[in-house]
Amino acid sequence: MAKIFQVSARAGMTRVVEPIARSLLRAGVSPNAVTVAGTLGVLVGALGFGARGHLVAGALIVTVFALTDLLDGTMARMSGGSTRFGAFLDSSMDRVADSAVFGAVAFYLAGEGDRAGMAAALICLAVGGLVSYVKARAEGLGMTANVGVAERTERLLIVGVGGLLAALVHPAALPIALWLLAAVSLFTVGQRMRHVYRQAQLVDVPGGQG
Repeated sequence: MAKIFQVSARAGMTRVVEPIARSLLRAGVSPNAVTVAGTLGVLVGALGFGARGHLVAGALIVTVFALTDLLDGTMARMSGGSTRFGAFLDSSMDRVADSAVFGAVAFYLAGEGDRAGMAAALICLAVGGLVSYVKARAEGLGMTANVGVAERTERLLIVGVGGLLAALVHPAALPIALWLLAAVSLFTVGQRMRHVYRQAQLVDVPGGQG
């Protein structure tokens, strides 16, 4: 099944960020520095604005800095490929940023008295981590799990659009987006586990560890 954020759109964004990536590399900025800066920007947007109810500003800041995921990856490719530490740092910073975003949303909705929305945000936080874990665990076992309708970019887009609509159209838009995201994320976990199961069936021997 195709991802929500289509490959063509990703390729288009990559073409946009390539000139920026070249300029930063010429200036001596490393991909790892961009990774850390992007995470700090997401933290400011989520905790400094979103958690305090400034949904439009928070969503815009988070979206802009979340795009550094494309920027640091493009820079790494242009400079000869990502290092092991760079890949580790990028994955770790993604988890920090995601936790800040959904933690801030849960905090905001709790303050608004929306317990159902807060529950949805916490589910998104937990399942989002599981989506990433399943992929990392599969790769650690020599398999792949790069499938699913909602990877990290899609998840951030959904919650970002929900925040904007909640501020500009109707407050119910954010909880609705969160429940939708929770369902899509759970479906993605199922897709990845099924994908790994099919690969494992080809290499596992009978009587092995289950």
